[in-house]
Amino acid sequence: MAASGLIQDDDDDHIRPHVEVSVTATAPSSPARPDGSPASPPAADAPDGRSKRSKMSGLLQQNQLVQSLSSGLKRHCDYVKISMREERADRLPKEWWKTGVAFLYAVFNLIFTTVVITIVHERVPDKSVSPPLPDKFFDYVGRVPWAFTVTEVNGLILVGLWLVQWLLLKHRAIVGRRCFFLIGTLYMYRCITMYITTLPVPGQHMVCAPKLYDDSTGKIWRIVRLISGGGLSLTGSHMMCGDFLYSGHTVMLTLSYLFIKEYSPRWMCWYQWICWLLSASGVLCILVGHEHYSIDVLVGYFVTTRLFWWYHTMANTHALRRAPNNFLSRTWWNPVFNFLERNVQTNVPVVFSWPLTLPSSCRQRYRMVEGGRDE
Repeated sequence: MAASGLIQDDDDDHIRPHVEVSVTATAPSSPARPDGSPASPPAADAPDGRSKRSKMSGLLQQNQLVQSLSSGLKRHCDYVKISMREERADRLPKEWWKTGVAFLYAVFNLIFTTVVITIVHERVPDKSVSPPLPDKFFDYVGRVPWAFTVTEVNGLILVGLWLVQWLLLKHRAIVGRRCFFLIGTLYMYRCITMYITTLPVPGQHMVCAPKLYDDSTGKIWRIVRLISGGGLSLTGSHMMCGDFLYSGHTVMLTLSYLFIKEYSPRWMCWYQWICWLLSASGVLCILVGHEHYSIDVLVGYFVTTRLFWWYHTMANTHALRRAPNNFLSRTWWNPVFNFLERNVQTNVPVVFSWPLTLPSSCRQRYRMVEGGRDE
């Protein structure tokens, strides 16, 4: 008889759960008689026969013991199933169609802003009749003519840096719709404040385009010119007045920096500091150039930072989304937020990836070339 499995007891009485025992019993063959009938076993001495029988009984007992232990182990070997929480396949879906909706929302409000500026321009009082309002900053700091040019150059640099950074982000779809929604909302607020309260020009140096009154065609051409030039004085497209409360340049300078800082690695502090200097100096040059009242810049900064922080607080703190005592959920844009962020189940990590992918045929040829080099 042979045993193919051994059971060993360790010092700590640890029994391994997987034990397989195979016992094969073979009986000694007896020689056959010439006529084909089995021959009887040869006679043996009595003591020798008793010893053989005792050995056989011992082996049978061992066989039964091994089988009972094996069946007992198989019967009582319980496997503990640990239930693990199944992670969703994609907790950060791209959903580019939502990004497209947010983009259209931003474009609509930017175009609507140019329409409101054209309307408000017709209501701005003449500076000879209504002089500039007193401003404490203007009392202490004289006007520097080239300061507003610095503002627009800094704004273009910041917007360009953010555009490149956004294109290199892995989760650019989620970040893009957040950016478009905030831009659209901020300029919608700006349309409301400009239309409700029309301030006189902040300085006698400002030259405003003549009023068109009932000339609808001329107003449309002004809207087209303002859009094509990006609303910048550098391009000569912004010759209208009245868009003072609040400052659109402050919005873009502040919002660009906030997105650059939020979606850049923390080790790139030098990059963040450079962007902060560009933003801060650009905002300061708005006041130095006397292109906006101090209240315009202050309100623009306040509205931009608070809206950015409120949105990202709700986006990054998932417990707040359905909390009954969350006062941020009482904002009018909370349903829009839920629409944009419903499937974003975790914080967006700052991960960069190449925005363009090679076609499959090019990737296959590249692998063939690399394989040939390795050989």
